[in-house]
Amino acid sequence: MTTATLPVLDLSRLNQGDDEAAAFRRELRDATHEYGFFYLTGHGIPHELFDGIIGTAREFFDLPDADKLEIENIKSRHFRGYTRVGGELTQGRVDWREQIDIGPERAAVEKGEGVAPFWTLEGPNQWPTALPHLRDVVAEWQAQMDALSITLMRAWAESLGADPDVFDAAFAHEPSTLIKIVRYPGKDDPEPQQGVGAHKDFGVLTLLYVEEGKGGLQVEKDGDWIDAPPLPYAFVVNIGELLEVATEGYLRATIHRVVSPGSGQDRISVPYFYAPALDATIPSIPLPDELRAQAGGVTADAHGEPLFSTYGENALKSRLRAHPDVAAIHHPELVSARTAAPTH
Repeated sequence: MTTATLPVLDLSRLNQGDDEAAAFRRELRDATHEYGFFYLTGHGIPHELFDGIIGTAREFFDLPDADKLEIENIKSRHFRGYTRVGGELTQGRVDWREQIDIGPERAAVEKGEGVAPFWTLEGPNQWPTALPHLRDVVAEWQAQMDALSITLMRAWAESLGADPDVFDAAFAHEPSTLIKIVRYPGKDDPEPQQGVGAHKDFGVLTLLYVEEGKGGLQVEKDGDWIDAPPLPYAFVVNIGELLEVATEGYLRATIHRVVSPGSGQDRISVPYFYAPALDATIPSIPLPDELRAQAGGVTADAHGEPLFSTYGENALKSRLRAHPDVAAIHHPELVSARTAAPTH
């Protein structure tokens, strides 16, 4: 472990005159070039919304198992719904957490000739009968996260010497966002256990809110791990693989993990993943010379597999790896195709 800490950026500086806005954009660029992660304060989202999403999450996880399993993800060919503890894999190992996966509420796309396999991720959510207000709480959270993400994407574009609207087209038509509501139960093992294993996020950016006082998130830098405990009503923000693709590796999608809480404890977190439409290709940003000289090129993902510029291809490979039970039930043809693909 290292004593280093993540940078803290105040979004309200964007509204404090040209000089402060320019300084914020420089710090945003530098933080995601050096770390790939930072804390975000000054976002203006009311504290009541944070308290509401955490409180509603606890209501859900306190439900009897039968009520949670009503929406178990193995019932959804779109990888939506509840995953029981141990039901997800990272790097082939079990993640010790339970969660709900919620995406945009849309009609399913039927499989067929000429239909890209990643369209299977499009479809309706599952909602628990025993907690009807979950849907409204999530919708309000989604709207706030969407607006905040657009603000950050425009700031990144300007910080890289591009027009602020350079990313707009990729997100204009049905972006493929994802909200996870996650509970990490405590473990009494003598060594820290895998809450979620080391990985990179496969989208564009992630806004993570963790309930106050609950650590466990660790960010890799230069072969060491930085602890990233939550700050009150602040987000931990990180970029995903597609923003690395868009900048030829100048901005870094960074490996991170969560260590399980100790015995008698638990931890609630709500990550929001902002991503374009499944069939969208993220634009490549022509970097100024001084930035391009520092771009290290696009790395492979944490599994050693190549990255794709089309979001849906990245998203599908991640879901097939993480939820092999859902894949085997609903998409055996994709499992077979993946198994038959050559490895390098």
